[in-house]
Amino acid sequence: MSYLPYVITVVAPPSLLNQKVLDLIEPYYSLQDAQWLSQQEAIDIELPTTDLNDAKSIFKKMQTALRSQKVDIFLTPMLSRKKKLLIADMDSTIVQSETLDDLAAEVGIGEQIAAITKRAMNGELIFADALNERIALLKNVSADLLEKTWQHTKLNDGAQTLVATMRKHHAYTALISGGFTFFTQKVADKCGFHENHANQLSIQDNKLDGTVILPILGKEAKLFHLNRLTQTLNLTKNESMTIGDGANDLPMLTHAGLGIGYYPKPIVAEQLSNIIQYTSLRSALFIQGYKESEFVDELG
Repeated sequence: MSYLPYVITVVAPPSLLNQKVLDLIEPYYSLQDAQWLSQQEAIDIELPTTDLNDAKSIFKKMQTALRSQKVDIFLTPMLSRKKKLLIADMDSTIVQSETLDDLAAEVGIGEQIAAITKRAMNGELIFADALNERIALLKNVSADLLEKTWQHTKLNDGAQTLVATMRKHHAYTALISGGFTFFTQKVADKCGFHENHANQLSIQDNKLDGTVILPILGKEAKLFHLNRLTQTLNLTKNESMTIGDGANDLPMLTHAGLGIGYYPKPIVAEQLSNIIQYTSLRSALFIQGYKESEFVDELG
């Protein structure tokens, strides 16, 4: 058990953490124990307890009080609060969409492949089988469409700020995806991740040949990279943070010191207490106690 207090962080979309929200949570915190991380956006409430069960009880009561408000609420211990390792999923986490679905849309089978993706991310299909099935449907598609797809790919709000701010404060960052290296390399370069890992498309004569180069990177591989990096960097589990949305992210989310669901699928949401569902990736900084004044939008 930690001998430091627990802290609840409440985050709203910018300028929406107003007096109405504060009035709803006032029965559960003392103003003298609250600290603004960003005015009218994020506030820290230090709990007067070192007991996890007590902290969870207060957290649940506050969640219930705020249920009608579009705000995110997080519970973390003060111990090792600022993480030294960030591992992030890519599709629907760092970027807004599923890049494989977007590629399929370029050739007119987006809905067909998106339906398989949805089932896989909900944990209804074995990830490797679902990946092979989708890539087989893209056999003979021109590899030139990868670049065209990338041109339409957008980062989620706060992605670059999250990576740049953690790097500024000496955290190591990795992008680990069940998607493809063509996209992870570009996203990693744009955001500033130290390293990236994903699956590799097999391409022959500038066309996708309908297969994935083995081995397939799935949920076990994501957990492997979490364990590898904590060991390589000589970190404890508590010093790591992972963020993702789908079923293949669950092992790394549940084994990290802090696992955050980002607009997660139901199977993920039911297993995590810290979920971003109304705000941006900036919340992954607030949850660590960073003030907005400490944020940087890009690496210097």
